[in-house]
Formats: sequence, structure tokens, C-alpha cells
Amino acid sequence: MPAALRRARLARMIGAGPGELPAALVGFSLFLCLFGGYFMLRPIRESMGIQSGVENLQWLFSATFVVMLLAVPLFAWLNSCVPRMHYIDWVYGFFCANLLLFAALFVATPQSIWLARVFYVWISVYNLFVVSVAWSLMADVFDAPQARRLFAFIAAGASVGGLSGPALSAWLVMPLGRGGLMLLAALLLGVAVALKYYLMAWRATGGAGRPGAGPAENPRHAVPGNPFSGMTRVLASRYLLGISAFVVLLATASTFLYFEQARLVAALFPDHAEQVRVFAAIDFVVQAGALLIQLFIAGRIARRWGVRVLLVAVPALVFLGFVGLALAPSFALLAAVMIVRRIGEYAFIRPGREMLFAALDAESKYKAKNFIDTVVYRGGDALSGWLKALLDLLGQGAAWVALVGAACALLWGWLGWSLGRTADERSAPKVRHAD
Repeated sequence: MPAALRRARLARMIGAGPGELPAALVGFSLFLCLFGGYFMLRPIRESMGIQSGVENLQWLFSATFVVMLLAVPLFAWLNSCVPRMHYIDWVYGFFCANLLLFAALFVATPQSIWLARVFYVWISVYNLFVVSVAWSLMADVFDAPQARRLFAFIAAGASVGGLSGPALSAWLVMPLGRGGLMLLAALLLGVAVALKYYLMAWRATGGAGRPGAGPAENPRHAVPGNPFSGMTRVLASRYLLGISAFVVLLATASTFLYFEQARLVAALFPDHAEQVRVFAAIDFVVQAGALLIQLFIAGRIARRWGVRVLLVAVPALVFLGFVGLALAPSFALLAAVMIVRRIGEYAFIRPGREMLFAALDAESKYKAKNFIDTVVYRGGDALSGWLKALLDLLGQGAAWVALVGAACALLWGWLGWSLGRTADERSAPKVRHAD
């Protein structure tokens, strides 16, 4: 089959228009690198969370939230000082240096409890920042109609990285050790920076079709505003506040399930290396399911029925799962709900969430979005972690926790439908406001 025909068939399969296939493939590859590196480190994070004590997880979640509060204004200040096209260089360069430092520390003090705790908090911050910035880039490079057609495919790159990362982690953790995995993750982060340059060049040639964009939309300029303008922009917009509430409810459902998973794995697998392999195996299954849905289902749903269906499907399934756990709790059902929630988040929720920002201005895409993805998300983690701890302290059983989770999932789904409907109405490229 001629190469041109293969490219044409691939473009039709993913919904790419004329000239969009190369940029979509580069976006796919960028997320493959980011998530391949992160998912090599994620099993180490989970093991270290257990090493520092499952009963201390809510403290680690709270520490992550505090670090986010300190970090977000600093990164927003950087975003206001450097041209938008170079912002990722600075952010990813900083995290690369961090990875090199942790690699050295784990070689020097491999059994340190405090190092385990610091790394757990750091990688929770790292993950949200590098992914949020990458999606800000995608929302900057692709306009709203392109986002609906291409974001599910681009998100599939994250699933491929999520598949290869756990496999590499399980395979290389013994010969390379944790420090070696961190060096490899730093290398992949560097590759992601190189891929960003292609996307910005494609955007500059008119790939996203933005004729008449004002100076604030020029990627050679810094994003306007002050270090706190992301927060103030969110507070001034009902649309962005709705996205914030959606993210908090997502975090609540995720945290309830995550705490129970950590408790059960700690009880069943006391060896740290075995825990790394178990978490790697779970991640592999989740990413495989997410990849299939992203490639063959999610994009078609977005094109045919809009963003609202992407954002309501998973909360509806999680609601049913929590009701089932309240009526007949079991490990098998918990595992099924956890897998459905995580697959759905990667395949439906994440690309759907990013589509909500595609029609907005640069300050919303970078600063407001970064505030939501980091401070709001980790704030939801911390709040739900303490709520779960309070329910445990009051002696409430798994059934009560499941009922609270079901109520949150119901509200989560309603918000998803409302936000998705608004985003579908705003999908015209000319719309550039946040409220």
C-alpha cells in the first residue's frame, strides 16, 4: 500500500483534516513520552506511599496541596515573564533537574522514610504540572473544532505511554534501580520539549487557523496577568468555576477508591518490590483499556454527540458502582469500579476536560487552567482524603463511604452534562472568552 494512501486512511480514522495528521502524530508522541516517563515512576510512588504508612496518606495529600499553593504563583509568574513558546522549556527543564537530584538521593539513601515522603509529594506535583502544561500547549496549538476531532487520538499517546511505562518499570526496576528509572524519565521529558518545537512551528504557519488573533495570542509574547490572575480569572467566571467543581468531584471519587486500594494492597503484598509490580500490572490493564477506547470510540462520540457525553458517561458508571458497593461490598467489585473509573478518566474525562478550554483565550488556557489542574485538583484530593479519614474515625463502614461517593458521582455527572453542553455551543473558533 502506498505511503500516501496509508496516511490518508489514518487521517480519516482519527478525524484529521488536510495538513493536520503530522501535528496530531507529534501531539500523540509528546504525550507518549510524558506518560511513559511518569508511569515508570508511578509504581515507585505508590510503593513509597505505603512505605510511609497508609494511615498517613491524608497527610501526604495535604502536603501536596500546600506545595501546590506555593508552586502555582511561581509558575504563573514565570508564565508572565517568558514567551509562551518557551514556557514549557523552563518548566520541563526544572523538573528534569529535580529528577536528576532524586536519582542521586535514592542511590545515597535508598531506605529513607522522609525521602520516600518527599518523593511522593513531589511526583504528585510533577505529574499535574507537566500534564497540565502539555494540555495547555495542545489547547493553544489546536482550535476548538480540531480539539473535538483530535484530542481523543492525542490522549491515546498518554495511554501508550501508560502501557509502556509500567512494563518498563517492572522490567527495569531490578537492573537499573529507582535512580536509573528516574534518569530515563528525565530523558523522555527532554524529548517532549523537542516535540513541542514542531507543534509551535506548525501553529505559527497557521495550522490552527487563527487569522486575526490579537497580540495576547501571539506565542512569542508572555501570557498577560500577575501570579494570581489564574485564581482571580476562575473566581470571576461561572464557566471556570463549574470546571473547578467538576474537578473537585472527580478527585473525591478517585480518592475514596484510591485509599481503599492502598489499604488492600498493603495488606496483601507486604514486600515493596512486589507492590511495585502489582501497581505496574494494574496500570498496564487500565492503560490498555483506555487506549482501545481512545482509538476507536471516544473521538467518534465527541464528533457525533459532543463533549457532554464524554463528561457524563464515567460519572454515571461510577455512581452505579458506588451503589453496588453500598449494597454488596467486595474486593472484586471495588477493583472493577476502580478500573472503570481510571479507564474512563483517561479515555473520556481527560480529553473532554481539555476540550472545555479549546475555545478560550491564552490566559484561561495557561493560568486559569493550571490553577484548576493543580491547586483545585489537589485541594479536592486533600479535602476528600480528610473526609474519608473522618468517616473512618466515626466508625462508618464501607457502605456509608460508598453512599457519599454515589452522591458525589451524581452531582459530578450533572455538572459534566452542563459543562459539555456549554462547550459544544462555544465550539466555534471565534469564541475567545471565559464567561
